[in-house]
Amino acid sequence: MKIQEMKIVVAVMLLLLLSSCSSQSENDRLEQIFSAEWQQRLSVNPIFRSSFETDYHATSLADISLEALTKQAAFDRSILEQLDGIDYQKLDDLAQINYRIFREQVEDSLASFDFGSYQIPFNSDSSFFSSFARISFQVPFNNQQDYQNYLKILGSWPKYVEQQIAHMKVGLKRGMTQPKELLDNTVSSVTAFITDDPQKSTFFKPFQRFPKTFTEQQTKQLIEAAKTTINESITPSYQKLAHFIENEYIPNARTSLGATDLPNGSEYYQQRVNHFTTLDLGVDEIHQLGLNEVSRIRAEMQEVIDNLEFEGSFKDFIHFLRTDPQFYAKSAEDLLKQAAWIAKRMDAKLPSLFNHLPRLPYGVQAVPASIAPTYTTGRYVSAPTGSTEPGYYWVNTHALDKRPLYVLESLTLHEAVPGHHLQISLSNELDNLPLFRQYSYISAFGEGWGLYSEWLGIEAGFYQDPYSNFGRLTYEMWRAVRLVVDTGIHAKNWTRQQARDYLSSNTALSLHNVYTEIDRYITWPGQALSYKMGEIKIKQLRQKAEQVLGENFNVRDFHDAVLSQGSVPMDVLADQIQDYIDNAAR
Repeated sequence: MKIQEMKIVVAVMLLLLLSSCSSQSENDRLEQIFSAEWQQRLSVNPIFRSSFETDYHATSLADISLEALTKQAAFDRSILEQLDGIDYQKLDDLAQINYRIFREQVEDSLASFDFGSYQIPFNSDSSFFSSFARISFQVPFNNQQDYQNYLKILGSWPKYVEQQIAHMKVGLKRGMTQPKELLDNTVSSVTAFITDDPQKSTFFKPFQRFPKTFTEQQTKQLIEAAKTTINESITPSYQKLAHFIENEYIPNARTSLGATDLPNGSEYYQQRVNHFTTLDLGVDEIHQLGLNEVSRIRAEMQEVIDNLEFEGSFKDFIHFLRTDPQFYAKSAEDLLKQAAWIAKRMDAKLPSLFNHLPRLPYGVQAVPASIAPTYTTGRYVSAPTGSTEPGYYWVNTHALDKRPLYVLESLTLHEAVPGHHLQISLSNELDNLPLFRQYSYISAFGEGWGLYSEWLGIEAGFYQDPYSNFGRLTYEMWRAVRLVVDTGIHAKNWTRQQARDYLSSNTALSLHNVYTEIDRYITWPGQALSYKMGEIKIKQLRQKAEQVLGENFNVRDFHDAVLSQGSVPMDVLADQIQDYIDNAAR
């Protein structure tokens, strides 16, 4: 029996043993189920495990073969059986919250496996082959063994690629693929990591600097080993993947766009909708809500145009914003400096809005050049667990004429503070949550908070410039349009061009951003719904708190109540805020 199989068997036996321990409290039994699942999570993912256990050093990537995934699904089902044996009413309040979130995560993992989501291991936003390029940021480089371990991880890449190709071949047979129409740039996204000179490879970067304690002989040996590994493992595997995608995947990919055209498509899309929004809403309801929001925001945008006394139509104003040089940075450095200045101004406002601030700082950095051409306009990148790195607010400096400055305030507040950096860092500092919750990211909460943070900038004194305020509205419109477009594409037979036209005619986003965003929605069903749905819920809860508490409402306390339990589903957040209201009203 393989070591991996033995670990799974032991974990299952532990769960069975736990179920027989009637003398334990329900809280203790639940915690032990959490612990068993967490150990399983670490055992199947060496890179993830190495970030939590300082005495463990990964030497390979995870086994993602069908056999391994099937065993994981069996383990998840055993977890659900154990959860069925827990008396929910005997759990304390925090344990009940943990139970609800944990069960949803396990059920979602099983649903993802049953639908065959693993057969589509990439989208236009992210992929296994681009994520692997950041592997050097996830492992230490303190001594010679660390470098050797890194080389072993690179050496495991060919097997990992073979497993991914095997999944995609199954997907091709059953129609579980990305749409052919959106695959034009996929091959170039893979070949971007292929180079004739291994020393120019992104995987060689750790070998450009060594600890001062290394001898010249040691560095020379490691450099030669790195060149060999890149030439023999990395480059051939990327070449094989590119060849497969170009000659087998693309020609046989599905010709439709919507997720409802996938196997069990309607059920799959609804499951994705429920997962990303954490709300029990139908597709038609969300689509109509989006149409209503688009109408409301459009009226506010028109008011800004009228106040500027702009001579021309809405379309003319959008064209003006997209083409006038005054709205674009002259250099990448200029764009980064302006982003950093906005972030620093917001830093100074945080004490007036929050009682508790995170200890971890953040930096402002350009999106890596290797992924920038097809990457979103900005993103927050969390610090690796246990590292000495800060969090990073990434700003895309590729194609500067497509990165308007009038949206930079909204982008910065969303990705840095008070958005993702503040929320994620505070969550990571919570010490009363089980590990699975400390490192969970629930999209409706996280992205809802990010969009709420953009709106919060009004209270903090941002958007004084009318163009920046229009940028805020165009970002809000962007997320409202997502409700219409995502459901339109995946459930109402919208075309790619129809979706592009709808987004471009209602926002001031550059056409480059419009195209990349629409492709993201098509290739990542349901994810785009989380932003606006989460923000709407947070705003509704704040409005409720303000109405009930009146003069006793304190925005700092409200924000602390929202963030106090880390990332949670919307129904759990509603309960949290109700508790906050009840306590504040006493």
